[in-house]
Amino acid sequence: MAYASYEHDGVRHVGRIDGDTLIPLDGLAELGRDTPSEVLAGARERPADAVPLGDVRLRPVVPDPAKIFCVGLNYHAHVGESRRELPAYPVLFCKFASSLIGARDDIVLPPESSQVDYEAELAVVIGRAGRRIPAERALDHVLGYTVANDVTMRDYQYKTHQWLQGKAWDDATPVGPYLALPDEVDLGGAGIRTRCRGELLQSSDLSNLIFDVPTLIATVSEFTALQPGDLILTGTPGGVGYRRDPQLFLRDGDEITVEIDGIGALTNRVRAED
Repeated sequence: MAYASYEHDGVRHVGRIDGDTLIPLDGLAELGRDTPSEVLAGARERPADAVPLGDVRLRPVVPDPAKIFCVGLNYHAHVGESRRELPAYPVLFCKFASSLIGARDDIVLPPESSQVDYEAELAVVIGRAGRRIPAERALDHVLGYTVANDVTMRDYQYKTHQWLQGKAWDDATPVGPYLALPDEVDLGGAGIRTRCRGELLQSSDLSNLIFDVPTLIATVSEFTALQPGDLILTGTPGGVGYRRDPQLFLRDGDEITVEIDGIGALTNRVRAED
């Protein structure tokens, strides 16, 4: 099963995907801190109020997470193309809820940056709170998985040794379209891909993660408590635009798709800021 946070006729809902329709869940306005695993599993459906997927605005899967953790340099090929040493500890940084946009929302190119790049990523949605979570029990704390595009302003990222200013741009990080439940995702080998301008730009699978999902949950929860709705973006494979020769950055009119097997395809148009 898969779920979405969406808006229909100005009202916000959580719905279960049923073919080409969304069946709303009673009493739930969005996935996040108020939908731990047991709440989502026990929510009552309202099939009489089902709506076509084409008639709704898909919001970020978790529109307002308390914490968003991101992992850099977590695929061997990306470490290689970045000409860095293999990390012995996950490279972590944060985004803000204001960074997120949904599937079908436009990625707006800011006038300040000329190096807007893409990064295909698996995003983990936390469903059960915990601190100092052992890796062997970490997956018990997962609500589900979704797709993210860690859009990065490279010229801002590399202004300093800290990446915040290039990674946490407002309204720039698509997350969606749906939340896939854990038993439907092959963490050991699901393919992950990016396509743009008719070209396959990134292609790998989740077996190539240097630090796997349980390790990331255990590592993050050592220094801060994880709460329902928190997101962990797990890093990108090789093939980012900044490291290509010639370099390739997003431009006005592009349509970019990030896809992960068993989870879905996240597609956004790119446009210049009005």
